[in-house]
Amino acid sequence: MQFVIKNGTIVSATEMYQADVAVADGKIVAIGKDLSLEGYDVVDAAGKLVLPGALDVHTHLAMPFGGTISSDDYFAGTRAAACGGTTTVFDFILQDFDEKMVDAVKRRDALCAPDAAVDYAFHVGVKDVSGDLLDSMEEAVEFGVPTFKVFMVYDFGVSDGVFYKVLQKSKEIGARISVHAENNEMVNMLVEKYISEGKTSAWYHYMSRPEFVEKEADERAISWAKELNAPLYIVHLANKGGVEAVTKAKDEGYEIYAETCPQYLHFTNEVYKREDGRNFVCSPPMKGQESQDAIWDAIIRGDIDTVATDHCPFQSYEKDWGKDDFRKIPNGCAGVENMYPYMLSMANKGKISFQKAVELCSENPARLFGCKDKGSLSVGKDADIVIYDKDKEFTISVDNMHSDCDHTIWEGAELKGYPVQTYSKGRLVFDNGEFLGERGWGKFVKRSLK
Repeated sequence: MQFVIKNGTIVSATEMYQADVAVADGKIVAIGKDLSLEGYDVVDAAGKLVLPGALDVHTHLAMPFGGTISSDDYFAGTRAAACGGTTTVFDFILQDFDEKMVDAVKRRDALCAPDAAVDYAFHVGVKDVSGDLLDSMEEAVEFGVPTFKVFMVYDFGVSDGVFYKVLQKSKEIGARISVHAENNEMVNMLVEKYISEGKTSAWYHYMSRPEFVEKEADERAISWAKELNAPLYIVHLANKGGVEAVTKAKDEGYEIYAETCPQYLHFTNEVYKREDGRNFVCSPPMKGQESQDAIWDAIIRGDIDTVATDHCPFQSYEKDWGKDDFRKIPNGCAGVENMYPYMLSMANKGKISFQKAVELCSENPARLFGCKDKGSLSVGKDADIVIYDKDKEFTISVDNMHSDCDHTIWEGAELKGYPVQTYSKGRLVFDNGEFLGERGWGKFVKRSLK
C-alpha cells in the first residue's frame, strides 16, 4: 500500500513541524511539505500530531510466575500494544539451566513469537553461566540479541559473583546488561518478619520492598558497573535514592542508563491500602510521593532515559490468591496499551513536552537497543506511525482495552488526547478504537549495539 499522511504536525525528540509523510512498501519514502504523489492514497491528519510508534522495551508475555502464567500471550500483548501506539515490543526470555543463551532465543521464537501482531525483539534473562554457558552470550549477540538481564531477586536470581561475571563478559562482546535491582536477602527477611506478625495485606508487599531495599541494590549494581567501566541499564527504577545514584554516575561520565514505568509516575504506595490493592502488586512496588517526584524531576532533566511498562498482567482471580497473604499475589500489572497514551497525555497537560514523550518512548529506546529501522519518522525507516488527536478525551476502562486481562490498574484514569490510528510497517493496525491487525504480522527484529 502507498499512502501519504498530509496536513499533520510531525513530532521528533527535538522538534515539531508541519510536513507530509509518504509511505510505500512498509517504509517512509518521503517527508516534505505539500507532497503530491501519483497513485498514493491520502490520509488527512489535519489538526493532529504524527508520531513515531513507541517501543516498549520491557514486557513479560506468557511468563510463568507465582504458579501461573501472565495473561497476555504474544498475540494479546502485541494487539494491546498496537492499540496504544506501541509498534515494537521487547519480551524477556528466561534461560533454563544448562541452556545456551541463543537456544533460549530460538526456543521462545519458535514457540510464542509467530503470534505477534507487531514487531518484537528479545532480551535474555540470565540464570546459568556454568561451563561454557557464559561464552554462549556471544552467540546470542551474533543472532541479533545483544541485551541480557540479571535479577538480583527471586529464586531464579543470580549471585553477586555471577552478576559481576556477566557484566564483565558484556563489555568484551558488545552487549549490555539490564538489572532488576532489589536486595533479595532484605526482601526475604522483611517478608518473614511481617508474616510472623500476622501482617498479610497487600500493604506489606510494599513494606517488605521499601525504598531502601531498591536503593541499596541500585547502588551496588552501579558500583560494579563503574569498577568494570561496563554499560548498565537499570530497569523499572522506582525510588529516589536510586535516581540519585544514577544521576551521580551519569555526572561522573559512566555509561549508566535508567528506565522507569508509567505506574511509578502515576500511582504511589497508597494504592496498597485500597480494597483492590493486590491488583497493584508488582516488583518493585510503587513507592512514596517523594520518590515519584524525584523520578519526574529526573525525566525533566534527562537522567531517565526511557519509559517502559514491565507489562506482566494476571487475572483478578489469580491476584485474589493473595488476599490473605501477600506472598501469594502474582507480581505484575498490565501497561503496554497505556504507556504512550499516558506519556502523551502528560505532555498535552504540560508536565513534559511532546518531544520529551517521543524521546522517552520511541527515539531513546530505538537508539539504546539497536533498532536501527525504528524510533523516528525518517526516510528509509519502517513506517511505524501513530496519529494522535490532542483534543480527544479518553477514560481508561477494562472495557476499552485490548489485553486479555480482566481488569486494569488504570481503570478510570482520564487522559487528555489519544492515539486514533497506528500503522505497523505501513499497515493500519488500529483505527479509532478498533484493532485491525492480524496474528503473525509482527516479525523478529535482529539488533546490534555496535
